[in-house]
Amino acid sequence: MPYRLKHAVAALCAAAAALLAPASHGQDFPSRPLRLVVPSAPGGSPDTVMRLLAQEAARRLGQPVVVENKPGSSGIAGILEVYRAAPDGYTLGYANNVTLAINRSTFAKLPYDPRELKPVVFVLKVANILAVNPEMPVRSLAEFVDYARRHPDEVTYASPGQGTSGHLTGELLAQSSGLKMVHVPYRGSPAATTDVIGGQVDAIFDNTISITPHIRSGKLRPLAITSLRRSPQFPDLPTVAESALPGFEGVAWGGIVAPPGTPDTLIDRLNRCFNEALADPAVRSRLMAIGNDEIVGGPPQALFDYAERETAKWAGVVRAARLPVQ
Repeated sequence: MPYRLKHAVAALCAAAAALLAPASHGQDFPSRPLRLVVPSAPGGSPDTVMRLLAQEAARRLGQPVVVENKPGSSGIAGILEVYRAAPDGYTLGYANNVTLAINRSTFAKLPYDPRELKPVVFVLKVANILAVNPEMPVRSLAEFVDYARRHPDEVTYASPGQGTSGHLTGELLAQSSGLKMVHVPYRGSPAATTDVIGGQVDAIFDNTISITPHIRSGKLRPLAITSLRRSPQFPDLPTVAESALPGFEGVAWGGIVAPPGTPDTLIDRLNRCFNEALADPAVRSRLMAIGNDEIVGGPPQALFDYAERETAKWAGVVRAARLPVQ
């Protein structure tokens, strides 16, 4: 039996078992520790955010929530761990713009179907910032666009990697403004930022969490932010949308998901728990201090509704840029 069919049968059996289980099942949940799989390395912004929320969820659920880091291959290793887990509410995962949306266009075939996961809660959005080496002769987005138009195929921009939100945001700006720029992908933010600061690359698109220290120190010059509204961290920094391209948005985002077939009663319980945490002023303050731009929350489906819109948008960008499909 093909793997996908076997998985679908298993999910249906689990759902049927959940329907036949006593009503007290949801009331007794959780009766043991939960695990929260983060498909990236320890110490990064997703890990930091999820550890904070795990602590808050544990306090509200009365059981430990253990964060497990499982990096690898555009988040696939971690999400696959969640996708294959028992649908009993005890395994959750952090899913972001790459694993829920971008991978659907940059991989010819995925070992998981993002649409089969169960959304729990939409957690956050993190904007990207277009910043340049201070020696570059531009001080605004308009000057950058004009300079790039006058120097086709000469302006270089770095990103944390092929297919990241930084990379595709740069592609979206280039396509929307008629620019020909050269993308220089790196394996993570530190190496990309170092080369822009050193002058080996002209510009960078990277999220506010990673890039803020270098802007504060004056090592990078910010030109615009890619969220629809200005960032609380940089209230004087204009958005791309207000400066040149109305409606322009290129952000990283993420939320919490559960395995396919997880009963709705458990999803609702977890959604209430995480929404309570996200509504807590102290928690929101800590999340914003890390560098997040928008704390979202809301019903489970909000995460997947946004993911579907992002999937369509980035699929168009990938096709127009003729990016290689893995």
